[in-house]
Amino acid sequence: MNYELAIKITMGATAVLGFILPFGYFFSGKKTRNRYKNALTGNLLAVAAGIVFALIFAYQPAMAAENTAATASGLGFIAAALSTGLSCIGGGIAVASSASAALGAISEDNSIFGRSLIFVGLAEGIALYGLIISFSILGRL
Repeated sequence: MNYELAIKITMGATAVLGFILPFGYFFSGKKTRNRYKNALTGNLLAVAAGIVFALIFAYQPAMAAENTAATASGLGFIAAALSTGLSCIGGGIAVASSASAALGAISEDNSIFGRSLIFVGLAEGIALYGLIISFSILGRL
């Protein structure tokens, strides 16, 4: 089986199913919150499924040849990417909620600026922890 062609087809299908169709659905009708949620859910599910299928196709030759060093190296890169990516998503969600609450609290009482800044900084620290973990993973490869 031509795995490179399978990966290209999978990534092309991921681009169409993950980006074009959900956002086409959202922009084709009345822009409501429910349509936005459906488009975003479709986007996330299609992209995640496409990445999983591409990874399966990418590691088929390595697993068939039982080249464990190449497989372990590739999985290390995936682990580093996931640790950075998922921690940045979590940090973004945390900063979004804590910063909006901090801005609301500061607008009522200016004296709590320092305390609210600490909470926003702690939320940003989540992304930095993921980056440090990915550097340590890459250092062991």
